[in-house]
Amino acid sequence: MNTLDTRILGMLIKDGRASYAEIARQLGVSRAHARERVQKLLEDGVIEQFTAVVNPEKLGKAVSAFFDVQVSPQGIEPIAKELSELAEVVSLYVMSDMRSLHIHTLTNDTEALERFAHKHLFGRENVISIDCKTLVSRPKQRRGGPRL
Repeated sequence: MNTLDTRILGMLIKDGRASYAEIARQLGVSRAHARERVQKLLEDGVIEQFTAVVNPEKLGKAVSAFFDVQVSPQGIEPIAKELSELAEVVSLYVMSDMRSLHIHTLTNDTEALERFAHKHLFGRENVISIDCKTLVSRPKQRRGGPRL
């Protein structure tokens, strides 16, 4: 990657719909060169995908919660696989201790959050402990990543 690639990434993080012509105009290069650099970033896996950033509140997803779940080692993979397929789970990470899952969920309300926890976490074999915190405010969010 070079400086031009870094600048292209910055532009696409702000607006993934920026045209090659707009990128070229802002960076002072040809449209063909801008397209070539974006294609190379895609081929190299630097850009994994273009996506929309969705405001969950506009979809009625009012409760954003973060679970830290301790799981016995033999349960980590099957539990992570099952949870990752649920609509409420926005992101799920296996942490470095290989016994912890960090889970971000979005639900319509606290009752839906409670139903999710009871159905998929509480009293489950291999789940050792659960810590849950709900989002109060979002002073800064990850650039270029999905909110939903």
